Amino acid sequence: MSSIRSRKDRDGIVIGYQAQVQRKGYPPQTKTFRSKADAQSWATIIEAEMERGVWRDRAESESTTLDEAMTRYANEIIPTKKTPRQEESVVRQWQARPVARMFLAAIRGRDIAEVIRNMTEVEGKSPNTVRLHLALLSHLFSVARTDWGMEALSNPVELVRKPRLPQGRDRRLEGDEEDRLLAACRTMNTELAAIVAIAIETAMRQGEIMGLSWDKVNLTRHLVTLENTKNGEKRIVPLTAKATQIFRDLPHNLDGRVWTYTCEGMRASYNKAMKHAGIEGMTFHDLRHEAASRLFEKNLNPMQVAAITGHKNMQMLKRYTHLKAEDLVKLIG
Repeated sequence: MSSIRSRKDRDGIVIGYQAQVQRKGYPPQTKTFRSKADAQSWATIIEAEMERGVWRDRAESESTTLDEAMTRYANEIIPTKKTPRQEESVVRQWQARPVARMFLAAIRGRDIAEVIRNMTEVEGKSPNTVRLHLALLSHLFSVARTDWGMEALSNPVELVRKPRLPQGRDRRLEGDEEDRLLAACRTMNTELAAIVAIAIETAMRQGEIMGLSWDKVNLTRHLVTLENTKNGEKRIVPLTAKATQIFRDLPHNLDGRVWTYTCEGMRASYNKAMKHAGIEGMTFHDLRHEAASRLFEKNLNPMQVAAITGHKNMQMLKRYTHLKAEDLVKLIG
């Protein structure tokens, strides 16, 4: 049964209403509202859920703010992630938004939709960045439901439309751009030219290339073992004869790392080489697109290409691959 009691201040003025629901087999539920109608509505809903056997305790989700939940997420979940610093930054940005002051149970789809508008129109975030922020928030709600005992909590991220991602880039090396780029790299640093050539030959990601150590490079078997990849799975990448020779020509550093460059230093040097070569619009990541496309042009099937590039989703592999029309003409006769 339920009961509604008025709450008064010292002067006897009603300042709110306390609803209480007691039913055998369930813990007593109590909540205070500003209006009597809200208190009665809440009590009716709770009683109906208990009657149907679908009631779940909302107490914690109704008393935990998003800011508090983000702090717990940062302490318990982020340390297990592959990119903790990046995710810590996303957490801090969520905590700085007005929605962070709301209780988890009170956050609705429209609240998240408003945040999305602010991220795109005020903060100037790209669709992909917005999706990454939403993915973290969605995971927080999932963890709260499965690990933190908030089973009744709904996930507001599931109720909003996500920004549409732009079509995959189709920039590839054209004409003599590869020769010009490698020549420009060699004038700056022979190691930079080797990094760019390895990217074109192997389709490895920038982080995978820059994180290489010699104990993972087997030149006898023409293989590179990647223990730490973006999708979290170990991958073994075959080396072409050209890639194998590039590795053979490199000096071996005492620290075991293949490169002396840092990721930041390499990116800066690559951008300078691009300007020196007079090439525009070719990001380092586009070299991975180029490499994947070349694998298809060598008549490898999608599963074989995916094994090399590490793509788990064929649709994503399609976005990253662009075959030259003139080569397709040759294939179809």
